[in-house]
Amino acid sequence: MKTMSRFFMPTPMTATALDILKTVYGYDAFRGPQARIIAHVIGGNNAFVLMPTGGGKSLCYQIPAMVRPGMGLVVSPLLALMADQVTALRQAGVRAAALNSDLPPEERRALWRDIRGGGLDLLYVAPETLLRPDVLAQLDGVKLSLIAIDEAHCLSQWGHDFRPSYRQLDAVVARFPATPRMALTATADTPTRAEILSHLDIAESCAFIAGFDRPNIRYAIEEKDNPRAQLKDFLKRHAGESGIVYCLSKRKVEETALWLREQGHDALAYHAGMDRTAREANQTRFQHGEAVVMVATIAFGMGIDKPDVRFVAHIDLPGSIEAYYQETGRAGRDGLAADTLMLYGPEDIALRSRFIEQSDAPDPRKRMERQKLDALLGLAETAGCRRQVLLSYFGDHCAPCGNCDTCADPPKLFDGTIAAQKALSCIFRTGERFGQAYVVDVLLGVANDRVVQFGHDRISTFGIGGEHDNRAWRAILRQMIALRLVDVDLAGHGGLSIAPAGRDFLRDKPKLMLRAPAAPRARRQKTARGPAARPAIAEADDALFQALRRKRMELARAQNVPPYVIFHDKTLVELAAARPVSRAAMADVPGVGAAKLDRYGEAFLAVIAAHA
Repeated sequence: MKTMSRFFMPTPMTATALDILKTVYGYDAFRGPQARIIAHVIGGNNAFVLMPTGGGKSLCYQIPAMVRPGMGLVVSPLLALMADQVTALRQAGVRAAALNSDLPPEERRALWRDIRGGGLDLLYVAPETLLRPDVLAQLDGVKLSLIAIDEAHCLSQWGHDFRPSYRQLDAVVARFPATPRMALTATADTPTRAEILSHLDIAESCAFIAGFDRPNIRYAIEEKDNPRAQLKDFLKRHAGESGIVYCLSKRKVEETALWLREQGHDALAYHAGMDRTAREANQTRFQHGEAVVMVATIAFGMGIDKPDVRFVAHIDLPGSIEAYYQETGRAGRDGLAADTLMLYGPEDIALRSRFIEQSDAPDPRKRMERQKLDALLGLAETAGCRRQVLLSYFGDHCAPCGNCDTCADPPKLFDGTIAAQKALSCIFRTGERFGQAYVVDVLLGVANDRVVQFGHDRISTFGIGGEHDNRAWRAILRQMIALRLVDVDLAGHGGLSIAPAGRDFLRDKPKLMLRAPAAPRARRQKTARGPAARPAIAEADDALFQALRRKRMELARAQNVPPYVIFHDKTLVELAAARPVSRAAMADVPGVGAAKLDRYGEAFLAVIAAHA
């Protein structure tokens, strides 16, 4: 666990915050840096919070908003996400609401009466709604306990999900300068974090970096062979579970969802080209169901707080490591085991590259997107632990995880020592300022106009790489980037330079084993996989666990709410193991707060008694 706020000495955690944690959320102790962050904000300080999905970011602003005088204002990017969080909070007995453009006039007026009368603990609002002059004017007369900006990476031009409306939130900061402000995200690399801090005027000493690791997620990446057969093999291990399958195009979403239904799966489609009513209906079915597969473009996901997604599959290459991390992070939010699979092939790489080149983005943005794509391909082609490469991209680290495909079934390697020396020498002799494509041209002896113009057809490394083709050299360079032998100027022109570890490598010349590139379109040996990711529950408790799930679904349908807002699977696992026989005993089960005990205690205790 790391934190940038090592110079901050937090005040002692107040009993009030601990009381709220127990009575509202049903937990006895805070996790990781939650206690320090909450104490920091209750003390009236600003905060930047980077915490992995499922790590408990929401509590970091929800509890201070309930402790401090006034109403907490939460900026959230999507209506679906706001509605989900408001529903969950109300189930827990918290006075929460969402202000959005879809509210009928009378409901809007009633909501403003509640706001002005101090009847809310938390108000969720989209940035576009918040920035309207009439909304800001009405908030001028409201006592705010804090302003929390969720999904804060959306304000960064370097982020993968930039939204112009988020950039304008500095106007809100200026309007309420004395109100503590928080920026929260699960996905932000170093340039993105720096921009968030600068734009919202949050001191670096107020930044809490809790790490990026999601140890419950198993990562697997395969080259495309027969994508449908590979997906079918993956889904065999997840019968009766909910998950997401990401595709690149609307057409592929529709075709894949239809094919999965033909295979017997309850599969739905979701993409931006669908009728809004149909799209929202499918999203609701996914949220309310327990064995639904959503086939979607990247338009789907950010607004989903569903904790029991047991798998995420990409049958096309995502756009960046940030996108991959965020999309796979939708699995296993409840902390239970989850499974991921990404398929990629040469066509994906070409298509992603074409998207970048044909976009209307300015050149600096295009350069950045190219380098982000190369970093993702480095993850795909690494011979080492995938989790180590993934975390190192964000400046984090871990030991070899044992919970990814390369740890479980190491790939074939080749001695890449000489190849790496040639690549590093070429980068050095061309001035450490050119991108990957240029360096490969020089290694292969391609005397194009640009190479000739710079005179690099006359240097010693021109044409010394003929033992590998263009594709293999790109794979070698991507792995060298992943190994931190080579640095990429992400914020500049994408030039390659020799990293400190690369200079050590040239000096010491240690043996370097690299992943052997597979032949194009070659059939791959299927990666051996372990057992499916399922909740860790004793065999003797499984029947009770399933009965508790059925009771949860019955109660959820009666209220037309997602089952997980009643209790997470993790809480049902705890109930099945503990088998409480009284309200007092049930209150000691993690995840059972006072309001939920009052509302659901008798129903679940009856199920447990029937299985005594």
